[in-house]
Parts: sequence; structure tokens; C-alpha cells
Amino acid sequence: MNQAQQSNKQDQMIVKCWSDDSFKQQLLADPVATLKAEGVEFPAGVSVKVLENTAEVIHLVLPVRATELSDADLDAVAGGGSRHSHNFVFNF
Repeated sequence: MNQAQQSNKQDQMIVKCWSDDSFKQQLLADPVATLKAEGVEFPAGVSVKVLENTAEVIHLVLPVRATELSDADLDAVAGGGSRHSHNFVFNF
């Protein structure tokens, strides 16, 4: 799955959480099974944690350090943008 597809899937999951509280609770309680039911697969041995920001608590996600930045990464930094603006990151 490429970066654009990952970003699109993340956005879909966020919107679904906002519109379906039951889905959000399932995602918070059992992220791997919930995401698998949505067609998102993870390699064996990978754990997934889903956190929800509140007015009092904000989570900052630090991605795995890249050994080399792609052109898309450099463009995002140079343009002041971020592919992870929702603080909801999947690593596939």
C-alpha cells in the first residue's frame, strides 16, 4: 500500500469513528481485529495501539526514523505540510 492509499485509509477510519461510536469503541478495544475486518492487514507480531485525543490530552506520535527521506517527504517538509495531520498513523 503506497503513502496516498495509507493516508486515504486513515482518513476513512477517522471519519467512520466520528460517525459510528460503536466502531470507535471496537477500534479502541481491539484495533487489529477491527482493522482486519476493514481490510487492513498487519504482519505477524505487530501490535497496534489506537489512542483518542481529548481536550485535556493530546498524543504526539513519533514515526519510525527513516534512513532516507523520499521526495514526497521532502516536499511535505518544505511545504510546511504533514501527511500525518490527524495524529492517527498506521504503519503498513
